[in-house]
Amino acid sequence: MRAFRLGLNGLILAAALLVGAPACAATAPVGGYTVVKAWPHDTGAFTEGLFYRDGFLFESTGLKDRSFIRKWKLETGASEQERLLDSRYFGEGIVDWKNRLYELTWTDEVGFIYDIDSFEKIGEFSYPGEGWALTRDDKRLMMSDGTSFIRFLDPDTLKETGRIEVTDHGVPVRNLNELEWVKGELLANVWQTTRIARIDVKTGHVIAWIELAGLLKEAGVTGTQDDVLNGIAYDAAGDRLFVTGKLWPKVFEIKLTPAK
Repeated sequence: MRAFRLGLNGLILAAALLVGAPACAATAPVGGYTVVKAWPHDTGAFTEGLFYRDGFLFESTGLKDRSFIRKWKLETGASEQERLLDSRYFGEGIVDWKNRLYELTWTDEVGFIYDIDSFEKIGEFSYPGEGWALTRDDKRLMMSDGTSFIRFLDPDTLKETGRIEVTDHGVPVRNLNELEWVKGELLANVWQTTRIARIDVKTGHVIAWIELAGLLKEAGVTGTQDDVLNGIAYDAAGDRLFVTGKLWPKVFEIKLTPAK
């Protein structure tokens, strides 16, 4: 999600950020990170989805008239493949499955299927409600919709097969955004906060939080408008975890430090 918007919920979130608290009553342990390396990132990319595959980062962006999917080389920043989304759509999360790439849209209740090599559109699918982010394990897709729920989708039919509610000691964790599957855990950015939730998908419980507030300064952003943290990718073969944000000038490889 999306362009910055306030209102009661937004004011609550902003207040939470000012006092250094997450957008929910977090009581799970909180861990940190160390930066391994930083690479340039397109500051025009309103990042919604991110994943790593075969030596490349695949990224989707939002905003109408500016949404695209892109395949690019981390080491050089060079774009290898790109496709603009129809201007009426606000692009959201992406995920790969075999030779396909799936993309969500925010409020249009439609997703798109592409050939992952050519980015040629080969189909569409539908879902109720908003679409925010996608990831997968080796058996199913996982989808966020801006609420505290994670939907499970059949990767071939794209039909919902179940869902869980994400909670931290019984408190729902809303605004779940960009997702990534890492070593048997679901990682989720929480929109307009500087934290990533580590989630047990069997129970929906937050195992721990990753606090990334220090990255804002290193990226040279404030995180108070559109330039919020969003974007997680994992290179399983190299055991490398990458994070970035909307309109950020950098992508960071980080190592997690123990939660306390």
